[in-house]
Amino acid sequence: MAGLSAMEKKLAEYKCNTNEAIKLKLVRFQEDIEDESMTFNPEYSHQLFGDDEVAFGYKGLQIQLYYSAGSLSTMFRVLYKSKVNDKFDSVQADDVESKIREIIPAGFCTGTDDFVSFLEKEVNFKPFGTILHTYTVHNEEAGEEFTYQITKADITCPGFKEYHERLQTFLMWFIETASYIDVDDDRWDYFLVFEKYNKDGATLFATVGYMTVYNYYVYPDKTRPRVSQMLILPPFQGEGHGAQLLETVHRYYISSPNILDMTAEDPSESFVRLRDYVLVKLCQDLPCFSAEKLHLGFSKEMVTETQQKLKINKQHARRVYEILRLRATDLTDPEKAKAYRLDIKKRLVGPYKKNQRELAKMRRCLQPEELTNQMNQIDLNTQHEHLEESYQQLIAEYRRTVERIAQA
Repeated sequence: MAGLSAMEKKLAEYKCNTNEAIKLKLVRFQEDIEDESMTFNPEYSHQLFGDDEVAFGYKGLQIQLYYSAGSLSTMFRVLYKSKVNDKFDSVQADDVESKIREIIPAGFCTGTDDFVSFLEKEVNFKPFGTILHTYTVHNEEAGEEFTYQITKADITCPGFKEYHERLQTFLMWFIETASYIDVDDDRWDYFLVFEKYNKDGATLFATVGYMTVYNYYVYPDKTRPRVSQMLILPPFQGEGHGAQLLETVHRYYISSPNILDMTAEDPSESFVRLRDYVLVKLCQDLPCFSAEKLHLGFSKEMVTETQQKLKINKQHARRVYEILRLRATDLTDPEKAKAYRLDIKKRLVGPYKKNQRELAKMRRCLQPEELTNQMNQIDLNTQHEHLEESYQQLIAEYRRTVERIAQA
């Protein structure tokens, strides 16, 4: 038993956390290849390596996935200090290379010389599609302005299908439930963000992020665009590109008369916060959201105006109203604070009332002796606690949006 324990300890040394072992990099210059400070790691790797996110069989494992900054031409190689196969009989290491090959398209290289050749061709790479928006961001560290472009592309753009196959590999590492899409379906729209930069006197472009949107048919003659995936690559996060992209995409669909409204598929908490910010920014100057009307409560006018002018549905319009009313409410005034709190809780209590009705139906089916007033009171107290907790969480989220709007 002691010998087995010693063997287990030895084998445990060959377990590697795949989120740490995977090294991603966006490369512009040849010297970037060896610059370890430019690498970044995945947030997730469970789709390839299981829920434990562990690869067995290696010490000092490095799974290098380096991409040229613009075209995303790829270098893939697996490095390690030692492998379990070399030390123990009948023990096999995980086939890490095959797992990675499942998600990256063909055409990658495995050596530095070939990758340098890819970099030399970057001068020929140009953004796909039509330019929708150009903006600048001031970089404090560099002390200069950087220029970005947002484009709309489709699968008919020469070279875009192959580019998209490389781009979507990042989804596996940064979106928990990511999946690849069917690019042959012409209802997909693709929106891309690129940074312009200089190299040896030439203007080149680096991939910053992207969004995919699926256009659903709505009877009889409308379309409902639904955001499927959105990702700003880690080196560019925290610079406002997500807001620029979402607002640009929203404005693009606003201009189309056949669009009903715009939604998102299973949005993450971070996406909901981003959407709150963008929609409040778009809506804040609409007449229906004047301070006087905000204090009268959520209205049909708000639903109609936001839908007709900005393609925003009723649910999202309600959140916009609640955020703008918070901004317009003096919470140090007890009466105004109470009025706001009751208005929000009136909406939040809806699901609890539904549960209460369902519970009442269940009680009618149970024997009287199975029910007690004490249990009824516990149910009611629990609901009040959950309602208050939901309210406080919501207000905290709304305050962050209000603060961001104030800083914009």
